[in-house]
Amino acid sequence: MRKLLPLIGTPSDSHPGGRSAMTCRFRCGDACFHEVPNTSSNEYVGDVIAGALSRRSMMRAAAVVTVGAAGAGAVGFGQAQPANAAPAQGPAADAAATAARRKHKGARGLRFAPVAPNTTDAVTVPDGYRQNVVIRWGEPILRGAPAFDPEKQTAKAQAGQFGYNCDFLALLPLPGERGRQLLVANHEYTDEILMFRGYDSAHPTREQAEIAWAAHGLSAVVVEGDRKTGKLTPVSRHQLNRRVTVTTEFRLTGPVAGSKLVRTSADPTGTKVFGTLNNCSGGVTPWGTTLHGEENFNQYFGNASRDTDKRYGVGTGATDRKWERFDKRFDVAQEPNEVHRFGYVVEFDPYDPESTPRKHTALGRFKHEAATVRLTRDGRPVVYSGDDERFDYFYKFVGSKRMRHGSSRAVREHNLSLLDEGTLYVAKLTGDSPAIEIDGTGKLPKDGEFDGSGQWIPLATATAKGAVSHVDGMTAEEVFVFTRLAGDKVGATKMDRPEDIEPNPVTGKVYVALTNNTNRGVGSNAKADEANPRHANKHGHVLELTERWNRPESTKFAWSLFLVAGDPEDPATYFAGFPKDGVSPISCPDNVAFDPYGNLWMSTDGAQLGSHDGLFGVATRGERRGELKQFLTVPKGAETCGPIIQDRRVLVAVQHPGEIDGATVEKPASTWPDGPGKYVRPAVVAVWRADGGDIGV
Repeated sequence: MRKLLPLIGTPSDSHPGGRSAMTCRFRCGDACFHEVPNTSSNEYVGDVIAGALSRRSMMRAAAVVTVGAAGAGAVGFGQAQPANAAPAQGPAADAAATAARRKHKGARGLRFAPVAPNTTDAVTVPDGYRQNVVIRWGEPILRGAPAFDPEKQTAKAQAGQFGYNCDFLALLPLPGERGRQLLVANHEYTDEILMFRGYDSAHPTREQAEIAWAAHGLSAVVVEGDRKTGKLTPVSRHQLNRRVTVTTEFRLTGPVAGSKLVRTSADPTGTKVFGTLNNCSGGVTPWGTTLHGEENFNQYFGNASRDTDKRYGVGTGATDRKWERFDKRFDVAQEPNEVHRFGYVVEFDPYDPESTPRKHTALGRFKHEAATVRLTRDGRPVVYSGDDERFDYFYKFVGSKRMRHGSSRAVREHNLSLLDEGTLYVAKLTGDSPAIEIDGTGKLPKDGEFDGSGQWIPLATATAKGAVSHVDGMTAEEVFVFTRLAGDKVGATKMDRPEDIEPNPVTGKVYVALTNNTNRGVGSNAKADEANPRHANKHGHVLELTERWNRPESTKFAWSLFLVAGDPEDPATYFAGFPKDGVSPISCPDNVAFDPYGNLWMSTDGAQLGSHDGLFGVATRGERRGELKQFLTVPKGAETCGPIIQDRRVLVAVQHPGEIDGATVEKPASTWPDGPGKYVRPAVVAVWRADGGDIGV
């Protein structure tokens, strides 16, 4: 059995989820150090999961594959080597990797030698795999944009260059352009300390603020694949390339559009918003657009005083970036409704460079992590989203209009309105074991597993003729703007930071990544219950939901524990019943995706086991259900984001590399991706098999 690495060069445990203080500061405004926004007395989900060791564990003993020995030879790029350089491997090494893969059976799609936990300042991939940096922060993608010069940055230049801290990724087809695809990327937040030499956080300049505005948002860029390898390179200045920033015009749609709650001095109509903030995970729609969740938007607004703002974590003083000095809309005291225009799901049409992105208010306002779509049997959209906050909820939206097929302008316009009419629901989970059997330690209840039933509680319904509230004491507009308060009122289940939620395209089951909650069961905070496994939960877990009759529009579901993260040697961990000496250690699951075989892939954020964050695949069905294997790790200080798993290529966004406490441009903590003497730059990485075969087969 492998032993975990000591905590070398990793963030301090004093910061929840293993994040550095710098990451907490710039990404979410130190949310974990503020008072928990949810002070309602709703049932807490944490205890439900802890006892999920399955009776199937003993039956699977024969399927054990030892991870430590298999992962010993993983390939990484050292600090002194540029990240897009070819790995130091030859035909003999590739042949050995192929032989090892054949010997190492595993679930189809996961037949690779797992990467061992490590703290290498590189993207480390399995033996027999290759990688390249697809695109970095600052690379020009629009006509007229200059080459990146970190010492001569301007807002105008950044508005034509790839943005900062990429998160969600989507790869869309480009009919008629062989070998090319359209890459769409979120740019969640900026870290000015690592962007600007000599940055003074107490006195940022207007130019620095405007560069940061331009580095937020979205990028669309055409990429071209090498026909002999899996390498991807950007096609700069393609007609579909586009940047969306904090100054881009958006259209506010749905039941809140025009409401007095979203009218401002700059927009008395309440229908036009400039910019999108803190875009985290997202989704791709069946009609060919992308969705992007506005997550920690609260940190950009200062000087708040209302209880509704407090429930969303908006601060009472100045913001860290101090944008309110340069634009009054970020000052709640001056523009009280501007903050109500953020925290939605954004829809972006990457095939129309002239289109106006939309913010769909019918999906509710909260810290959206993800917005993944599936269709009902009659073609109506169902969208799942988590609210990434300790003790908050997860939701789904069931549309009332059917998707149309075709590519005409009329069809596309109809489909762009699908998320404006329907019903928004919040989840309530109930365990099937007596509360006395749930003690928060991971000890199983008497029935041998953590599971139960659940219901989707309706909050409000939006129609073409108006909207109706299902929450006593709140109007429909209030439900859609103050969705967290609506969840409080109806008794939704408090969760451990619900992040990405994704339905399995093969089985239809829905997987919810719950990253962590170190406050659970601590002091006066809510204690464990049957849906969240442990007190002081620093490693997180994953829930598996089955909608009634496997129909996404159902209002009832069954749920069970799928995975409780941590060191497999810890008795409180659980891997869907698979023998724990045959799995990789994992901590803090965040973004999720699926491969063509229905395996669940998870990226991590803030791993607390002494290794850098990474990407993991786990089988969700069959004899090897629960077999979890690490596919890659990211550099020092980085988070793994936006995984895309194709037949022959894996993409990840390497977010905030080098974001370690005390790091600056002058004193970098990482040299990725371009080596010593260069700026540390967030980037997108592609990985493929050296022999050109399918991933994990």
